[in-house]
Amino acid sequence: MISMFPTGRRCRVATQLASKVLLVDDDELVRSCLGAIIAAEGYEVATAPDAEAALMSMQNDFAPIVILDVTMPGMDGLDLCRAIRRHTYSGYVYVMLHTAKDTEADILVGLEAGADDYLSKRTPKSQLVGRLRTARRVLSLEHSLKTALGERERMAMTDVLTGAFNRRYLLQRLTDELSSARRWRSDLSVLVLDFDHFSHINDRYGHAAGDAALTELVKRIQASLRRNGDWCARLGGDEFAVVLPQTDLAGAGLMAEKLLKAVAVAPIATGTGIIRMTASIGASGLDAIHDRDSATPEILVELADQCLYKSKKAGRSRVTILEMTAANLSPQKRSGRAMAEA
Repeated sequence: MISMFPTGRRCRVATQLASKVLLVDDDELVRSCLGAIIAAEGYEVATAPDAEAALMSMQNDFAPIVILDVTMPGMDGLDLCRAIRRHTYSGYVYVMLHTAKDTEADILVGLEAGADDYLSKRTPKSQLVGRLRTARRVLSLEHSLKTALGERERMAMTDVLTGAFNRRYLLQRLTDELSSARRWRSDLSVLVLDFDHFSHINDRYGHAAGDAALTELVKRIQASLRRNGDWCARLGGDEFAVVLPQTDLAGAGLMAEKLLKAVAVAPIATGTGIIRMTASIGASGLDAIHDRDSATPEILVELADQCLYKSKKAGRSRVTILEMTAANLSPQKRSGRAMAEA
């Protein structure tokens, strides 16, 4: 059975440093007394009488700090500590062993089992509170580091100007999309979209206006995509790729027409003038490739780019869809405009 102590006044005030503690001990009196001390310091406290209940509690209601006894029936505290380390949770778990077994040898065994701290049950209350504050600081730093690393990774995969994914991300994720399509024998299509006469916009209105137009273009593209997996990336300049998982070329054609309308729906106002936007689009897909198992991200994007070139040659502001031909058989059949990997 898992019980929950009421939280103190400080815990009711939502702060980033507030933490939840899981207290694991087979002695009900210890759980009650120690839990009350911890709750009085503003922590939310859950308790469990054994390892099995503790693991269930962690699975259902994650606690970043776990305080556990070493000597328990069934799985002891050391094995529980090792089990926690083997699991993957939403954040780091700071494990504190709290036990009467406090010889130097016991402490070393506990730390080797994966504990972050080792407390004797003879440790004064003030030291326990201090150790909890240390645990909270460590967890706060770990969270800040993870957030910073996540932001750095996001920035490495994102186009700074438009907020779309970048070319590097396109090649990596499109590889995964292809693997999934092969595994499930499903469809996959790619659109390559180009802003019509973009160089004229830069020349006439300035690069700041051109940047604003590209940013608005991406907003309109993303607003038009389905939310169940479609995504777009900037290939470079004014050219973008739109990836449509589980979509055949017929569906890709419908999406391309939708994007044409969304791009041209209204002009945008900039500090140097009103800009009217249109786009040209080329579409490729696995259902138009003879040997779909030979397809690569580069092939799909290049075939869509060839279709885009046909759209521009035919007068722009239109869609060209790849047709099934023997030329769509292998990389050797592609034109010399193959996309180089970033």
